[in-house]
Amino acid sequence: MRYILAHALVQASLLSIASASPAPTAFANNVAPPGPVITPSPVEHNPSPIVGRNILSDVQSGVSNVISDVGSGLPSGVASGVPNLFQGFPTGDAVVSSLGLDSSQLEALPTNVLNIAPYANWTSSGWNVRFHGNVYKQPNISVSTLNDLADVFLVNTSISDLPESQQAQARNLTAEIFVVQQPDVAVDKIHLKPAESQGSSEQASGGGSSNTTGGTQDVTLPYNTTAQGDFDTFVQIDSNDITAGNETSAVQRLDTHVEGASIGNATAYLVPPTGLTILSDIDDLLRVTKIYQPVQGLLNSFARPFTPWENMPEIYRNWSTSLPDTHFHYLASLLCSSFLPSILTVLQSTTPEQITRNYMEFIYNNYPGGSFDTRPLNFSDVSATLSIRQFLLQKIFETFPERKFVLVGDTSNSDIMRDYPKLVTDFPGSVQCLFIRNTSATDPGNKFPYDTSGFKDLEQSMYMFFLNPDDLTNLDIENGQCYNESIPQNLTFGYQGLPLGLGNTLSSVTGSAKHTGAASGLFNKESASVQGLMALVAAMVTVTFIFL
Repeated sequence: MRYILAHALVQASLLSIASASPAPTAFANNVAPPGPVITPSPVEHNPSPIVGRNILSDVQSGVSNVISDVGSGLPSGVASGVPNLFQGFPTGDAVVSSLGLDSSQLEALPTNVLNIAPYANWTSSGWNVRFHGNVYKQPNISVSTLNDLADVFLVNTSISDLPESQQAQARNLTAEIFVVQQPDVAVDKIHLKPAESQGSSEQASGGGSSNTTGGTQDVTLPYNTTAQGDFDTFVQIDSNDITAGNETSAVQRLDTHVEGASIGNATAYLVPPTGLTILSDIDDLLRVTKIYQPVQGLLNSFARPFTPWENMPEIYRNWSTSLPDTHFHYLASLLCSSFLPSILTVLQSTTPEQITRNYMEFIYNNYPGGSFDTRPLNFSDVSATLSIRQFLLQKIFETFPERKFVLVGDTSNSDIMRDYPKLVTDFPGSVQCLFIRNTSATDPGNKFPYDTSGFKDLEQSMYMFFLNPDDLTNLDIENGQCYNESIPQNLTFGYQGLPLGLGNTLSSVTGSAKHTGAASGLFNKESASVQGLMALVAAMVTVTFIFL
């Protein structure tokens, strides 16, 4: 079975590397890192209270309960909802040991910094920049070893069968994963200066179009890196002739570079208190990933060039020029946890954050420049991984309480389907529009059900499930007109895309009509028995996909 074989390949490959080390360290004995040290936003705002909930979704809990009740013999990874295909990779000292590095060799390696494009907010105290990223060293790994490790990622495919350009990309990404994080080190002398336009040359006016002046200075972060080399903190910077946030509606840009790092440039986006922020997912929305087809998703993530989805760059280019002073914020899908207990969870939620650089390069070559969020390495345990998107969404909403947000995602991601509509009630008045690509309706390769329950009580005018990028044209987003009435929704509120016509059969039994905006009531939260049944069906579909 694919899952078991792939998992065995991972463990065997890692053990083979470790066995070549003069002093191997058992990866299984690696202690999980502590929670990240993240300072609270300095925003002067008391947000609407966030209703507490379990980290695992109701559906995932339902799957586990139902499987337990029927005494299933499914692999524990599937039953728990999080198979550990990519878990157990060495970090820090384990990488050093497995590669046979001594302290002098490690010391000689240059220090690298993953400096993730930050956003900054304005308060009465001035501009506050959220610096975040990772400090690490990248060992020199032989091509043959990289090939062996890359083969672990490329399930059902060998790197030797790929074109040379894809082999090189697979090796590069694999090398970026097997790095030595630098714990408890100071991140000092971050140079700031006015930045050039960031993003595709055709979209230079997007993502901050003002001619930023001033801001040149050096900044030292108040905290050392975490046990996994992460840093994430707001720092108040000197104005040095930067336009105050309450004196402009334009997004300003500053180039940030960490001194002493061989790489480490990023653009900081100084975002005024009011305005519009496009908060966008990337995979299967801005680029072709096919995350719902594990083998294809792995190839598209590790080997094949990142490719834009249809004419989506044109849509974002239009937004960047037609919507005044818009801020773009991108969430790489490695943040996500999948709706279903499958390899998708692993691919989406546990991909190391170093791959962020590939996402940023893709965005800046095709879309308006903007700030980024990814999953820090310290969010490496299952429970934190499953809640990381919620954490980061809440963080940016609290940081910009007066801004309006346009949320863009797709149905193949359960975090989006759950958390996006919930933000409407958690932060009243902050969500302007929700645009969700229905991947199952446009790609026959997506066979996974998805849950639309969260949209039941939302006004149709503020959200739209769309099929193609052109569906997003001719909308008055600035004034809250987010639904193109020419695009049928055909939406019932509950599980969609169930196999064997089960959804249609049960709809006829309850007498519910399936039409635009109609709530069938069939799969609502109160119907526990039906929820359990649907969870079991979803689990069976997932298991079928994993094992075939």
